[in-house]
Amino acid sequence: MQKITKAVIAAAGFGTRFLPQTKAMPKEMLPIVDKPVIQYVVEELVESGIKDIVIVTGWHKRSIEDHFDYPYELITLLEEQKKAKLLEEVKRSASLANFVYIRQKGPYGNGTPFYCARQVIDNEPFVAMFGDEFITANPPRVKQCIDTFRKYGDPVLSAVRVKDVTKVGVIGGTEVEKNIWQIKKYIEKPTREEAPSNLGVVGCYVLTPDIFSALEGLEPGKGNEIWLVDAINKLMKKRPVYACEVQNAHYYDTGNKLDYMKTVVAHAMKHPEIGSDFKKYLKGLRI
Repeated sequence: MQKITKAVIAAAGFGTRFLPQTKAMPKEMLPIVDKPVIQYVVEELVESGIKDIVIVTGWHKRSIEDHFDYPYELITLLEEQKKAKLLEEVKRSASLANFVYIRQKGPYGNGTPFYCARQVIDNEPFVAMFGDEFITANPPRVKQCIDTFRKYGDPVLSAVRVKDVTKVGVIGGTEVEKNIWQIKKYIEKPTREEAPSNLGVVGCYVLTPDIFSALEGLEPGKGNEIWLVDAINKLMKKRPVYACEVQNAHYYDTGNKLDYMKTVVAHAMKHPEIGSDFKKYLKGLRI
């Protein structure tokens, strides 16, 4: 089976929940202590064997490209100042993968960025991700999904058990083996009554090239947007689609203020430089 080496990250959204901050800074570049959100997404892909990453952006997103660039002036300055640790980190972020940047064209919706990448992906299976959420897992979530794809040869979605089914896409189906489900129903942000289970789809999809034909000509759905869930439901009429219930996982959603702050606090507590002092600070608050 063809090895998966390409990924597409959707990073074209406006980030309206974080205005006015996101008027000048992309939501994907919001810091988690000292790294932007999107770097955690990229690192998860790289740890899972991905070499080529397409980032689909929109207006005012140039800082994403700058972040993964090789800044000669900054590197020279850090070398002169003998700041070896910072120098290593800056070089590392620039050499994580081969990056391609595409500006989104077409109607608004979370399916459009992936359709915009079709000519770069060509006729290969690929990983689709969003730039404002990530999971820490062992092995990485992306690898767990790729391993499932290699076994079944059909599209795979990552899923975890969620408390609030109204905030995510939810799947229902048949468990074909432990933690692997063949999806029979996939509903985006259902009501509690509509939800077929508490298995929420969390931002990692191993997709086959026929997703592009499913997206092509797709009628706008909820909110007059082009939804990836609608394309996947269209695809399910022609072939099986699976869900991998990710093991040993902690899901971080940075797409809203509260969950973003929870993510920052969680990572600050385990940060090698400030973690110990930050925990002492939190204890001292006596909330």
